[in-house]
Amino acid sequence: MKSYLNHKNNYLIGIAGGSASGKTYFLQSIRKVFPDNEVCIISQDDYYRPMIEQFVDENGEINYDLPESIDYDTFFADIEKLAGGKSIRKNEYTFNNPNAAPKTIDFYPAPIIVVEGLFILHIANIKKMLDLKIFMDSRDDIKLNRRLERDTKERGYPKETILYQWHNHVYPAYKQYLLPYKDEADIIITNNYAFDKGLELIIDHIQSILNWKIKKD
Repeated sequence: MKSYLNHKNNYLIGIAGGSASGKTYFLQSIRKVFPDNEVCIISQDDYYRPMIEQFVDENGEINYDLPESIDYDTFFADIEKLAGGKSIRKNEYTFNNPNAAPKTIDFYPAPIIVVEGLFILHIANIKKMLDLKIFMDSRDDIKLNRRLERDTKERGYPKETILYQWHNHVYPAYKQYLLPYKDEADIIITNNYAFDKGLELIIDHIQSILNWKIKKD
């Protein structure tokens, strides 16, 4: 964890973790506490490359669980813009739902920038920017059950597709591109059933940084 006392403009928090570890809900909980002018949240999900550019596995199925599936050059550039005081505009990711019209999302610079994504600790230039690295952790069976419930209800995926993706794409990617960086995290939040204590810790930390910046300015 870097000291924010030496950071000039923004404090960058990275939140990584496996699929269905609770990253999205954790971010939603933070968003309820802090307004946009205090905390900006930017997600890797909005930087997926077009379907035509994605890797296809040996069975002809697209594998979205690879670092190469993300346009990291643009993602990194946009993080730099926000850290430099510039706003950005993006189309949200619709999880390849042809019936969903993507919304345009505006991101505005803020004292705290939260960067969320599966592979943010794997990508060196993004990891280097982070002042605080958080890893959301859950048991594998719990993550799978959450993903089954989420992807059937929210995304309309068949159970067979979800299980195929989990065993052939999601879990292998977790072991290769996420798990090796778990021990590099400043904070590991276990979310098997709830993360109230971890959330309280991060909210208090963000508030302390904001208070310090107000006094400093």
